[in-house]
Amino acid sequence: MKPISVLLVDNSLEFLHVATAFLSMIPQVAVVGTAGSGLEGLRLTVELRPDLVLMDLIMPGMNGLEATKMIKRQVTPPKVVILTLYDIPEYRAAAAAAGVDGFLDKAKFTEGLLPLIRDVLAPLPHDDDVDAD
Repeated sequence: MKPISVLLVDNSLEFLHVATAFLSMIPQVAVVGTAGSGLEGLRLTVELRPDLVLMDLIMPGMNGLEATKMIKRQVTPPKVVILTLYDIPEYRAAAAAAGVDGFLDKAKFTEGLLPLIRDVLAPLPHDDDVDAD
């Protein structure tokens, strides 16, 4: 099975490093790029054509909602999941209006991301689905 290609977009270099290291431990996922701004994320989405974009909500310049709106206008857009430290109803509503496919509080990143990817993209094999032969 081909790994799910992921683009990480966040203005925090520390978060990009931590998230890349975490995702590299998941065999079904391949990080194909990182971007430090919404504008760079938009450019890399067109260039790399990832299956999934993990997008920070609040960034200087073009924020995650603006970038998501533009990404979702592509002919075959990737899925977009918003990652944020600010999980409040107003931001969830704005994200839904922008066309995001998922929303995750960064505080729940390690335990919540893989189940969210499964829900958003398609079934990834669960550990109990793997044949032990």
